[in-house]
Amino acid sequence: MNIKESIQQFSKQFEYEPVIENGGEFEPQKYSRYIFIGMGGSALAPDLLRVWNPGIDIIIHRDYGLPSLPDEVLKNSLIIVNSYSGNTEEALSAFNLAIEKKLPVAAITVGGKLLKLAQENSAPYIQMPDMAIQPRMALGLNFRALLKIIGEDAALKETNSLAEELTPENYEAEGNEISEKIGNGAPVIYSSRRNGPLAYAWKVIFNETSKVPAFSNVLPELNHNEMAGFASRNLPFADNYHFVFLKDGENDPRILKRMEVLEKLYQEKGLFLQVINLNGQTVYHKIFSSIVLAHWTAYHKALTTGADPDDMAIVENFKKLLQ
Repeated sequence: MNIKESIQQFSKQFEYEPVIENGGEFEPQKYSRYIFIGMGGSALAPDLLRVWNPGIDIIIHRDYGLPSLPDEVLKNSLIIVNSYSGNTEEALSAFNLAIEKKLPVAAITVGGKLLKLAQENSAPYIQMPDMAIQPRMALGLNFRALLKIIGEDAALKETNSLAEELTPENYEAEGNEISEKIGNGAPVIYSSRRNGPLAYAWKVIFNETSKVPAFSNVLPELNHNEMAGFASRNLPFADNYHFVFLKDGENDPRILKRMEVLEKLYQEKGLFLQVINLNGQTVYHKIFSSIVLAHWTAYHKALTTGADPDDMAIVENFKKLLQ
C-alpha cells in the first residue's frame, strides 16, 4: 500500500482488536513503570502515550540493550519491545538481554525474528496485522496494541470511535495549504512539552515522507536557548526555515502566552511561520487528527519537491552496509 492509500485508510486501523498471546498469568497492571524499546516509527506510538496521559510512568529507550537502570528497577518494570518489522537489531538486542536477565518482557510486532523469539521464550506478545504499510503509517495499530499490552482496556475501547470520527480526506486540503506555505523551507515544529511527541512525530514524518531536514522543540525550554539562534535576522540561513507552531488551547496559559510572544518576535524578525490549532472531540481525536494532517502535509511537500514519499532506500541501504 503506498503512502497516499495509507493516509486515506488510516482510520481503519482503529477497528483492529489486539490480542495478547502467551498471556497466561500475565498481569500488566501490576507494574508501576513501562519501558518501551523502539526505533524510528516504532518509537512514535509509545511517545504518544504521554500526550494521552502525561501521568503515565514510561521510559522510551531508543538504543541497543536496555536503559542504564538498577536491576531492581528493571525487575519491577514491564519491558515492552516494540518493532513493527520484528527485525530491528536494537530491539532484538533488548529482548535478548531481558530474557538473559530474566526480566519481565513482552513484544509487539508484525512478525520477523522478534515474533519467533517471543514464541520460543513463551513471552507475552501481540502480533499486529501486516497491512503492507511503513512503520510511521501504522501509529493507529501500534497505539491500540500498546494500550492492550499495558492493560488500558477502557482507553482501548474509547479509541474505537476514531474508526468513524476520524475522516482522513477532510484534512488533505489543509495539509496541502500548509505544505505550500512551508515552500522550500525546512520545517521547525514547536509545541508545548506535553505535545512534544506530536511535534517530534511531525518532524519524523517530514524526514521520511518529504525527504527534507526537519526539527522540533518544546516550550518553555526553547525560550531559554534555541530562539537565541534565530535572534539575528541577518543570519544567512534564516530564510531556510519555516516554523510551525502546534497550538493547543488546553495548554497551560503561561505556555500559550509564551507561544504568542514568540510568534510576534519571530514575525518582527521576518521569519516565516504559521500556527496550527490542535483540535479534537477527544484527546485521541486531537492526537490522531494532527498525525493525519502531518501525513498529508508531508505527502504534498514531497510532491512539490519531486521526492518519492514511498522511497526509504537510504535506510535499507544503510542497514546493508552495517552487515
